[in-house]
Amino acid sequence: MITILLADDEHLIRGAVAALLTLEDDLEVVSELARGDEVAAAVAEHDPDVAVLDIDMPGADGLTVAEELHRAGARCSVCILTSLARPGYLRRAMAAGVRGFVAKDAPTEELAAAIRKVHAGGRYLDAELAAAAMAAGDNPLTEREREILRLIGAGTETGRIATLLHLSEGTVRNYLSSAMTKLGESNRLAAVRAAREMGWI
Repeated sequence: MITILLADDEHLIRGAVAALLTLEDDLEVVSELARGDEVAAAVAEHDPDVAVLDIDMPGADGLTVAEELHRAGARCSVCILTSLARPGYLRRAMAAGVRGFVAKDAPTEELAAAIRKVHAGGRYLDAELAAAAMAAGDNPLTEREREILRLIGAGTETGRIATLLHLSEGTVRNYLSSAMTKLGESNRLAAVRAAREMGWI
């Protein structure tokens, strides 16, 4: 029996997926969660074979949770569910040791197959998501540029960003200008939007 932790903030979807997976003879959902920041404790408590994580959850998104589980050396394999075909997400997921990447609108049989495959040590990648990631190329942004774009996206002013990151305001503006050039955008909000659409922040 393959035990599964399922984390998705959409209650109806989570309930439906859990019910359908439980119909499979070899699968058992042992924990259902709505928040990303509750996953680590539930993994420690239930010790599932596979954690199926929605990419977009309150508390912590699925990729951040996957990175935390990877750093903690969690035994479970991770499968990400997403409705967002952002190539940067796939690359980040792979770096975090995620073994499965499944579109949220995929049939339950496909998710069940992905769970079995990652549990057996294999990888399962949605073909369209993989193709989009390959076509997009590598993330051109440095970690500092991504950090600054994330803060701008959260509405943080340049002066506050400088204080938070222990940089001068001029240095923050230089990083921002560099990020905008790389993304081909003429203003900071367009740069944030472009980086989000690619899944780079």
